[in-house]
Parts: sequence; C-alpha cells; structure tokens
Amino acid sequence: MGINTTKKLVLGIALFMISFNPVFGQDYKTHKVQVGETIESIAKQYMVTPYDIYALNPDAKTSLQPNMVIIIPKSRVSDKPTVTESREVYSFKKHKVKRRETLFSISKRYNISVDDIKKYNKRLYSETLRKGDRIEIPQYKTIRVTNTLENTIKSYTVLPKEGKWRVAYKYGITVDELERINPKLGDTLRVGEIINVPNIADNEIQTVDDSYGYYTVLPKEGYYRLKLKLGMDQQELEALNPQLKEGGLKAGMVLKVPKDVGENNPLGNIERTALSSRLKNFERKRIAVMLPFRLHRIDFDSIQEARDILENDAYMNISVDFHSGVLMALDSASKLGISTKLDVFDTRARLNEVSKIINSNNFSEYDAVIGPFTSASFDRAAEALKRDNIPIFAAVTKPKNLYSNVYQTVPSDEFLRKKLIEFVKADTSEKNILIISDAKNKGLSNKLSQELTGTGQIFSRTNKEGRDAYYILADDIRNVLKKGKTFVFLETDNEGFVSNVTSILSALNGTVIDEDGVIQREIILMTTNRNRAFEGNNISNLDLSSLQFHFPSVNRSLDENGPSSFSEKYKREFRAEPNKYVLRGFDLTMDILLRLASEDDLYDASNSDIETEYVANKFRYSKKLFGGYYNESAYIVKYEDLRLVEVKQ
Repeated sequence: MGINTTKKLVLGIALFMISFNPVFGQDYKTHKVQVGETIESIAKQYMVTPYDIYALNPDAKTSLQPNMVIIIPKSRVSDKPTVTESREVYSFKKHKVKRRETLFSISKRYNISVDDIKKYNKRLYSETLRKGDRIEIPQYKTIRVTNTLENTIKSYTVLPKEGKWRVAYKYGITVDELERINPKLGDTLRVGEIINVPNIADNEIQTVDDSYGYYTVLPKEGYYRLKLKLGMDQQELEALNPQLKEGGLKAGMVLKVPKDVGENNPLGNIERTALSSRLKNFERKRIAVMLPFRLHRIDFDSIQEARDILENDAYMNISVDFHSGVLMALDSASKLGISTKLDVFDTRARLNEVSKIINSNNFSEYDAVIGPFTSASFDRAAEALKRDNIPIFAAVTKPKNLYSNVYQTVPSDEFLRKKLIEFVKADTSEKNILIISDAKNKGLSNKLSQELTGTGQIFSRTNKEGRDAYYILADDIRNVLKKGKTFVFLETDNEGFVSNVTSILSALNGTVIDEDGVIQREIILMTTNRNRAFEGNNISNLDLSSLQFHFPSVNRSLDENGPSSFSEKYKREFRAEPNKYVLRGFDLTMDILLRLASEDDLYDASNSDIETEYVANKFRYSKKLFGGYYNESAYIVKYEDLRLVEVKQ
C-alpha cells in the first residue's frame, strides 16, 4: 500500500467517524495545512503535542504538505478560549541618534528590542551606533487570534512529596503547561491542594518510579547534548521513554533516567537551580571582566622573574583564580545552549587605567560587566557605565555607591548579623544566651542583648590605665554560665581574646565536675563577624570544633560532602584545588548567564523572589528604592569534626 493510499484510508476512516459518530466527533477535528506551517506550530495552535498529531497522522512525519488535511485530537491542557498574539510592522519612524544614546536606551524609549532595531538597520550588526546616525524604528501593531477549545481538564488532589514535575510527568505534559492551566499556582505544591490536570483516562496516567531519576529537557536540547550531559544515547532514552519514538524531544518534557545518571556531571548542582528550567533567551551574551592582573609588570623573557611575580603578587593570584572560575562557567553554560563572548581587561589596579579602558571601548553593547575588584576602581567604573545603564557586578568587595546599575554580590555585614540572629530565634529548644565582647564591640553586644531576650553579657577586662586588656578569667564565665544548652556570642577582632575565651569555654563544655557536682553543658560558640582573629595561628581548631563554632558566611565550604565533581574537573583542567576566588568566579558568572538567558535583560531577572545557588555561593537580589541591587542570601556554617559544614535550617 503506497503512501497516498494509506493517507486516503486514514483520512477516510477518520472523516467517516467524525460524520457519523457524534461522540467521537467531540474528541477530534480536522485542520487544513497552510503554507509555512509545521507540526510544531499546528500543535501549539490547538494546544496539543506533536506526538498527539503524529499518532493520528503517521504520514505527517515525512510528508507534511500545504492543503493536506490532518486530524487534530482534543487538547488536554485548556478549559477556556485562548488568545495568541503576534506583531506586524505597519510603518517606520525616523530617529536621529543623540549624544550618549545607545541601542539599549533607544530600544527602551520605543518599547522594542535591540534586535528589532538591528533587523531594520542591518549595518548595526557590524557597525557601532554614532551620534547623528539616522535609523529606522519599526512601528508594530498587535494581532490577536482566539482559539476556542473544549473543556478537557479535571481536578486533582496533590499527594505527599509531589512537586510540579511529578504531576506533569504523570499526566504527560510539561511543567509550563501545568502552570498554564493553573495560573494561580505557587512556586511549590502543597499536600491536599486541588489543581487542574488533563482529563485523560486512568490507564494513560504514568507512574513515577522512585527507583529512577527524572530529567526535564531544556530548550534547544537534542540527543547529542543529552548524551554529553546524561551519558545516555537516543536508543537508551527511548527504551525508558517510548513516547520519544513518536513525538521526539520536546522542551519541558520530563524523561525517566537511571537513578545515578549524570552524577559525575559538573553541572549537577546547576540543574537544580530555579533558573535552569526557565531558559528562553538564547541570544549570544557579551560579558566584560575587569581584573587587576598587572601584566605590565612581567618581563616574559625572564621565566624566573615571571614566576616570582606570579607567586608573590596577591592581585595577580586572585585575578588568575577568579578568571579560571569564569572560564569554567562559560564552558558549563555552553552545555546549556548559552553562547558567550568574553572580553577581559587588565585594570592594573589603577584608577586611570579603568577610565582609559572605558573611554577606549564601547561598553553599551555589553550585557554585564564583572569587576573591577578594588572599591575605588569599581566605583569609578560603575559611575561611568551608569549613563548607559550597563549592569556592573561588585564581585568581591562592597561598593561605596549603590548606583541603579550596580549589583552588590557580597551580602552586607548587617544582613549577615540579622541572619545569625534569626537562626538563634528559630531554635525553639530550651537554651541560654551569653554575649562576650571586648570594649570596641560593646555597642554590638548591647544591640544583640536588645534583640535576643534573656541574655547575659561579659566584657573583657581592662588594665590599670583603663584600656582593654583583651582577656577574661574562667570565673567570669563560670559564674554566669548555666547548665544545659547555651549559645555564646563572641564579638571581637583580637586574636588573643579569641584564644583566651575559646580555651575557657572548651574546658567548661560537656560533662564537667565542680563544687556543685556533675554538670552537663552544651556550649555553642558563634559570632556575627568571623574575621581573621578567628583564623590565627594561636586559635585551636579543636576548640572551635568541640564548641560547634557557628557564623554567617558569604559562601560555604566546597569539600563538606567530600570531593565534588566541580573540584575534580577543575583539578583536571588546571592541576590545582579550586579556592574561594575560583568558586566565586564560577558561581557569579554562571548566575549572570542563567539570569540573562531566563529574561530579556538582567534587570528583569533580578526579582527578589528568585534565589539561586551553585557550587559554593547563592544569590537573591533586592533593589534599593533609589539605587541598585544587593545580595540578601548567605549561609550559616559551623565547625564539625574539624571541617566547615553548612547548617541546614
């Protein structure tokens, strides 16, 4: 039987059933293919999947032609008419470029995209915008099309441990489709919550098998990318997911995979972030990084001199480490379909060099700028880029001025202090609180005492001249220390005082026998500001570990769960252990790229509801009323068995 004969037979049977069986006719309709239409566009119009269409029209897979009539099944994902919008150009407006105008500022003025401008002014793909240029601005009109579909949903009660992807998988739809038929759905599902799901037969509902893992297909992911990421070829994926044989891969679909698949994938942590499932903007990103390499100081003809500088120059070491993390992020982002053009500038740790770099380059084309590292250099760059509203990220320092285009990625000391206080307040167990501080931190001690009720306070002793002597006696603590659980705040930046207090506390911790008999104590040491005083040579890590030393931290330890896939990959690439600057470079760059890929620009992707987390850092930005963005996300970490580990809250 030939293709045409098969097609006529299928259509004939379908049309016969539609004509003479009214019940069957409610489930199916026909569509006459128009020029330029694809199965994907038709499926989107009727809110069905390509797999659904192929199941009824097998020939459409290989020979979709204009005027061909195909059968369309009833949609599973809509209970009301839907409106689709498209835009058409109806005229053009002339615009003369003024001083300091950029493509970005012009696009915002006319409420169009930069690509819209370039599309009708093609020279701008290769040339820069200049004052006095006359360009065409497209004027659009919106065309709305209403699609009326039958009611094909039913109610579903969320079960324990069910997230959106589980429900979507069970009913054969994507998470986006689930959210579309539940417009008021929150970020997470609640047990017992009643939601809408496709009205399909019970025997079509798929079972989630917890002995397997499940993976959500990202936009533009094909079998080749999945092979790199999951280590599974097309045949292996189809064996576990038979629907792939008919409908192929679809962005947002949930695939069943072996439980341990991708465990060695360095993107494992990234895939669990909220942004990786929202990627939609796959235009090439352009990033600038400004680092104080100070390469002008190196005589590359002298190997020994170059080696000495590399070993002893702190600026250069930090720059090299951070830059290697950036490169790792670009490689990881490329595996998600995100292409990036990176430009690196050596600021030489000089203010005038920063000005020279900005004046000699067109920064209006950059999606984001990372650095400079020093506060003064950063503030100069931020102020210069403010006129073009270019996002600029303070990677390792806190900027003096939070301009509207500035991202302060290091949380403030005030935020870290509040985070630790909230942690203590959240502990509902029976406990005591004691605050120990030197004279310099007396104000902080009083503030903590006001915010935490029922606290005791101890201040360091003074010498004969009345100056702080930075020590206390064991009896000073013993007289106020109660049995049971006690949180002890130690607020100081003096290493000797830290050593003095921690050794006394360690001796009083645990089961102790004194004049009152056997006393059981659990002392938990903490500080709102873990500075260098807590890391000195005179500080016993054994004491800190036995006291479960807690503190708020910008980042967490990489090795708290043993060797990670990221560290293993980094060691293969650079033959060194990744330090905090490597991790900062990777995490910050990865976050910027994912935010850019999830929205039209960074400002749209900087909602305070979005919190991202990567290898060792996390980010949640809040906006100052008349300024820029500041990170309000950090960790509580503690010493445990001589290691630093994150405290799960």
